Amino acid sequence: VEPNATIREIRLMFHKLYPRWYPARQSIKLDPKGKALRDEEILQHLPVGTTATLYFKDLGPQIGWTTVFLIEYTGPLFIYFVFYFRMNFVYGLDERFTSSPHPVVNLACICHSFHYIKRLIETVFVHRFSRGTMPLRNIVKNCLYYWGFAAWLAYYINHPLYTPPSYGKKQINFAVIMFLLCEAGNFSIHVALSDLRRNGSKTCKIPYPTKNPFTWLFFFVSCPNYTYEVGTWISFTIMTQCVPVGLFTLLCFIQMTVWAKDKHCTYLREFKDYPSHRMPIIPFLL
Repeated sequence: VEPNATIREIRLMFHKLYPRWYPARQSIKLDPKGKALRDEEILQHLPVGTTATLYFKDLGPQIGWTTVFLIEYTGPLFIYFVFYFRMNFVYGLDERFTSSPHPVVNLACICHSFHYIKRLIETVFVHRFSRGTMPLRNIVKNCLYYWGFAAWLAYYINHPLYTPPSYGKKQINFAVIMFLLCEAGNFSIHVALSDLRRNGSKTCKIPYPTKNPFTWLFFFVSCPNYTYEVGTWISFTIMTQCVPVGLFTLLCFIQMTVWAKDKHCTYLREFKDYPSHRMPIIPFLL
């Protein structure tokens, strides 16, 4: 192997010798317990001498991130409609089970559908992934999470015995405005992050606010896309005043906080000049 060979080129050489292990399935490390090397890293720039031992690990069958997101987000979109249209096998055949007297039920369906349609559009036209694949085994776990919660939320929101929010239209209108602002903010952040990889680069870069006011949250947090995402589900909880939605929002917040902290630590590790006043997900707090 030439000193100026990249890790990607080494992966391709390995794949040529062992066709079973295609590049996305390979983890190449300098140390068995160390961090996996990135494709763009060059051998002679790594902390090795004239000879180097690289360690290979089989990551298992892989699936593309675009495919993953399309599967994860299409499920909740259609599962929700099963309950919204009150299929006979869900609530029964009684005539009173076929419609809801509460307009907020229709509004909740519109907002829920809008959220996942936006996610599907972003997956196809906006997102640029630093890693092309994930382990195939994870798709089952992810789908159980998204699809299962979508069914649980939809069952209670569209239930014949569902009761509307306590403060009526004021509460609903406030939640809708909050929902739309958070959805716009989330989309704006995804576009800003995508622009950092416009030239196809997979190199990690520091995201900064743009002229779009929704991106100004970058002044305070490292992952405002997660901040807006949590805000979206908080507003949906307020809109529906439904306990399962609130539980789903809490779990979303916990998971996204973990992701945000990991990303924040990556920024701090990669960039010595990273803004010290930024927090992972909640300005000034967390």
